[in-house]
Amino acid sequence: MLPGADVFTLVMDPEQLPPELAGRSVTTSILQRIPGAKRMHRHLLPLYPFAVEQLDLSAYDLILTSDSGPMKGIITHQNAIQICYCHSPMRYLWDGYHDYLSGMKRWLRLPFSLAAHYVRNWDFVAAQRVTQFVANSRYVAKRIEHFYSRDSTVIHPPVDISRGFLADTHSDYYLAAGRLVGYKRTELLVKACTRLGRRLRVAGSGPELKALRRIAGPTIEFVGALSDDDLWNEYAHCRALLFAADEDFGMVPVEAQACGRPVIAYGRGGALETVCGRHHGTPGDLATGVFFQRQTVDDVVNAMLEFEAHESSFSPIAIQRHAAQFSTPIFIEKMHRLIENTLAQHPGLQETSHPEARKRRSPRNPAAA
Repeated sequence: MLPGADVFTLVMDPEQLPPELAGRSVTTSILQRIPGAKRMHRHLLPLYPFAVEQLDLSAYDLILTSDSGPMKGIITHQNAIQICYCHSPMRYLWDGYHDYLSGMKRWLRLPFSLAAHYVRNWDFVAAQRVTQFVANSRYVAKRIEHFYSRDSTVIHPPVDISRGFLADTHSDYYLAAGRLVGYKRTELLVKACTRLGRRLRVAGSGPELKALRRIAGPTIEFVGALSDDDLWNEYAHCRALLFAADEDFGMVPVEAQACGRPVIAYGRGGALETVCGRHHGTPGDLATGVFFQRQTVDDVVNAMLEFEAHESSFSPIAIQRHAAQFSTPIFIEKMHRLIENTLAQHPGLQETSHPEARKRRSPRNPAAA
C-alpha cells in the first residue's frame, strides 16, 4: 500500500524478510545487537519499552504501527499521526496474564511478574500516544476499549482468498491446521476424532507435536508443516476444518471457507466474526459452520455429530461467497479510506510539523511503518 514508506522494527532476520520488502529502508532497534536476539526476542520483554523509544521517527508525519506488543509506544513529534493496527493487546500482560504465569516454571514466575507489572503500566501509557486505533476484529476492539480506554475502527485483516478453489470431490478426513502450541487446543480435536474413529489430518509443527502423537489414535495423521500450495489443497479436499482456539481473528477458518469448506469452531473470539454458525431455524445455505461452546472433548464431539447430521445442507458456493468479505482488496480499500480520513482531520500537518523533521524528511518518504 505504501511502497515508499521506510520500515522500523525491533528485531529482523534478513533471511526471513518478505520479498515485498526487498530494497526498503529497514531500521532495527538496539535489541538487534544482542547475540541470539532473533531467536530469543520473546525473552527480552523488559527491554521492549526502552528499545521502542530509541527508534527515531521524528522525521515522519505519518506512522503506521502493526502492533501486538510494544510498537505503538514509539515517540513522534507532537503533530505526527500514528495509526495503530492492533492485532491484540498483549495477552500475556492483560487478560491472559494469570494463565501464562501458572504455566511457567516456579523460578520464572517472580521475575516475569515484576517485568510484566512494569511493561503493563508502560503499555497503557503507550496506547495513549496513538492517534487512531484500528482493530483486526470486534473482539479485539472490545479489548482495546477495556484495557486502553480507547475507541477503535474495525478492519479485518487481509486474507489471500484468491488461492481458494472448490474441489470437485472431497475426502472423508477432517483437517486441523496451524502451529502446534498449547493455546490452539489441538489436543481436543485429536481426542474427539480418536473417540469417534474419524480421520483427522493435522497440518503444522510446534512444541506440542510429541504430546499430540502420544494421545493420537490410529485415525490421526500428522502431515507436518506444508507449503502454501499443499495447505490450500488440504483445505479444498477436507470434510470440514476443526478449530478449537480462542483467536483474536484467526485466518485459518477464513482460508478453509475460501475453499467452500465448513468450519467446526470454538464459539468465542474472532471465529464468531468469520464463521456463520448453524442455528435451529437458520437456513442451511446461510450457515458456514457449527460452533461448540466449551473447550472440552465432549463439546467437540457433539459439534461434529451435529455437523454430520446436517452436512448436506452446507453450500460450498455460499461458504466461499461468505469468505470473500475478508479479501485483501477489501482490506486495502478500507485502510486507504481510513488513512485519508485521518489525514483530512489534520489539514495543517505539513505546515505545523516539527521544523527539524521538515528538514530531514524525504519528499518521497513522508511515512514510516
